[in-house]
Amino acid sequence: MGKQIFETLRLEKIVGGGQTLGALNDGRKAFVWGGLPGELVKLRITKKKSHFVEGVVTEVLEKSPERIMPRDENSYLSTSPWQIMPLSSEQTYKANLIEEAFRLHGVTLPEKIDVFTDGVEFNYRNKVEFSWFGDKTDDGTRETLDLAFFKRGSKGKVVVEGTSLAHPKINKLAIEIRNLLRTKPVTARQLKTLLIRTDQQGNAVWQLYVKDRLTDLISKEEAAQLSAKGGEIIYSDPKSPASRVTERLNKFGDTTLADTILGVTFNYTCEGFFQVNIPIYEKALSDMRAWIDHENNLPTLDLYSGVGTIGLTIGGDDITLVEINEHAVSEMQRNITKLNRVNAKAILAPSEKSLEYITGEQIVIVDPPRAGLHADVVRRLLETTPPRIAYLSCNPATQARDVSLLQEKYEIMHHQGYNFFPRTPHIEHLVILDRKVN
Repeated sequence: MGKQIFETLRLEKIVGGGQTLGALNDGRKAFVWGGLPGELVKLRITKKKSHFVEGVVTEVLEKSPERIMPRDENSYLSTSPWQIMPLSSEQTYKANLIEEAFRLHGVTLPEKIDVFTDGVEFNYRNKVEFSWFGDKTDDGTRETLDLAFFKRGSKGKVVVEGTSLAHPKINKLAIEIRNLLRTKPVTARQLKTLLIRTDQQGNAVWQLYVKDRLTDLISKEEAAQLSAKGGEIIYSDPKSPASRVTERLNKFGDTTLADTILGVTFNYTCEGFFQVNIPIYEKALSDMRAWIDHENNLPTLDLYSGVGTIGLTIGGDDITLVEINEHAVSEMQRNITKLNRVNAKAILAPSEKSLEYITGEQIVIVDPPRAGLHADVVRRLLETTPPRIAYLSCNPATQARDVSLLQEKYEIMHHQGYNFFPRTPHIEHLVILDRKVN
């Protein structure tokens, strides 16, 4: 293990990735987790490059008046690094980051930037993925088995009993499963992750991802004692760090959840695509729906559509949904069938390979990944000029880039921020674009 390097510096401002920026004595920029603007801090360097470093605060020498005690003192950096500030400060920083992203791309947003929150800071997540950690006991006779999260900025792990971001049922079930596994001949090295999900009623399902084919790890009787609707043990290729389904070893009970979004019921699986904070998502959909005009009987095209929660709730009867992930499309197709949506079409393809669906005769909804819209999608939108584009983004920086290009033929009619993930730097932002009138 290399020698640890520590530096002392004054922090200046929060930047787009969620870190706080400062400068070392040699002029290199420092992107820092665990600090606030104005603070004098000591940090441990976690990444060193010629023009910048990244680091984690180990000591605050001069505190910001904004600083508060994080609720998850030992693990907040892993899950929610903005627990060190009040929600009111978080709201201000998120609005400022949206404004800065658009300003850097030469786009002036027409209204004051507002970030919607319902004021719920904790217990909002309906999905959490835990890692595992094991160590030799003091007498060396056996290994411990603990739930854990990865430490930000290192390969290490931090042992946890849960996270305050999660629905309480998730933390309760995680402890139950950990305690059960502690009675088994299994080590942390044989386990990959534990994924737990709840619906809005608090029904929970779980998936235990294992690196060895441990077929008899949990019995049906033991699984029935857990506070869950159902669960699965899944062999996941140990060569991949991701929790991917290689082989389903055991299934217990009912592993499907259902939630209602704006009156439309969706079924989804534990590993499936679904929103993590449904009340805020419903608010975003309600705002979008006000701009989706069905009176003129225009069809709707939903690109990057996931399982179809946007298009199938607010997209009207004549809706085409395009999604690259086959599992998401399978869930979407099941939902289309269950909802009896005869004029809803699910297309399995990348959006940039589905340009023929962008005809200019429909309202277009886009909700792309962090990378934003593919350049070919932007080009096609400018060629065909649909009358309206509703663009929901999880990355204002790439959204601003795309909007700056679309402004050649579009104008911003409305924009609104959303705090989908309180206590974290993640920001969602909606922009409604209308075709310019010549």
